[in-house]
Amino acid sequence: KNNNKKENKMPIIEFSEKDLLRGKVVTPDWYRVKVDSVGEAPSKDGGSTNYPAEATILYNASNGDKEFAGVPLDWNFNSKAISFARGFLESFGVKVEPKVRIELGSAAGKETEMYIGNKEYQGRIINNVEHKYRQIKTE
Repeated sequence: KNNNKKENKMPIIEFSEKDLLRGKVVTPDWYRVKVDSVGEAPSKDGGSTNYPAEATILYNASNGDKEFAGVPLDWNFNSKAISFARGFLESFGVKVEPKVRIELGSAAGKETEMYIGNKEYQGRIINNVEHKYRQIKTE
């Protein structure tokens, strides 16, 4: 017999540890982070370039607390306001000068300290990368 009726499959999903930590709101403070990646993509309107960045919190840089370790952070640099990337690059010891080309993606795998605040977005509180960066103090 020819049964053309589609079987009703239930969607099955699985969450990674990172997925579950993504929505965790951190206490505003300085955090040691490891940069996972910095990409490049045209903006929605095509009039500029976005540089989406991802990092993972290692620990609170003020007190060493690991409550938010593993929380992923996503933020963006944009070519129209690229000056926001200056402090990010300088936190790795990169000397930012006019007409000197810098590979933003070279930050991947490196550690820095970032101030993470909170903001309201669509009626909920989320983590906010405030573009405040500082070099890691070496003992």
